[in-house]
Amino acid sequence: MKQFVIYFRVSTRRQGDSGLGLDAQRRDIDLYLTTYAEVPFEVLGEFTDIQSGKDDDRPEFWKAVDLAEKTGATLLVSKLDRLSRKVSFISSVMERKRLNFTVATMPHADKFQLHIYAALAEQEREFISLRTKAALAPLKGTGKLGGNRGNIDKANEAAKAQADRHAQKVLDTIQPLREAGRTFQQIADTLNKTGVTTARGGKWYPTTVKNVLARA
Repeated sequence: MKQFVIYFRVSTRRQGDSGLGLDAQRRDIDLYLTTYAEVPFEVLGEFTDIQSGKDDDRPEFWKAVDLAEKTGATLLVSKLDRLSRKVSFISSVMERKRLNFTVATMPHADKFQLHIYAALAEQEREFISLRTKAALAPLKGTGKLGGNRGNIDKANEAAKAQADRHAQKVLDTIQPLREAGRTFQQIADTLNKTGVTTARGGKWYPTTVKNVLARA
């Protein structure tokens, strides 16, 4: 019988207490187990850390790894970034010969493919960070930044919250279309024809539809 050890991670205590983030991870895990897992299967345990993906010292994660290695079970995570946001950490996990792990949202990916994906994702985050710094650089010394990094963080949080609220509103339209087999392009065309705009008031494209589903 196939056995699994499930690991969840949320970044903040607020997310852990509210279930925000955990619900989406459970949905992905359940979808994997009901669609891709060999039947019958057994879940030996579930472990949850409330810590940043940049933090390697996660006690619940290492408990999950220990149980998986002792029993020969597969460590199952919803997304690769729940394991870690650092390529070096993911590589070290992959090098553990007694540990098998699977990413629910990439059910057919092998370790080599996951390593490439992690490297590309890290490069993308680094580029976004550089792009943000480059955009803010001309504003330094103009007073437009308020002289306070906290103001920038608050603005970023407000923008993200607005995008999250908008994504939730349109999700009831997008998800049924996607479940009915519509492509991202077809969904974007439908939203544009019905006058629904993006969070910034723009047109829909396949990538924006995909991003809303990923955000949800």
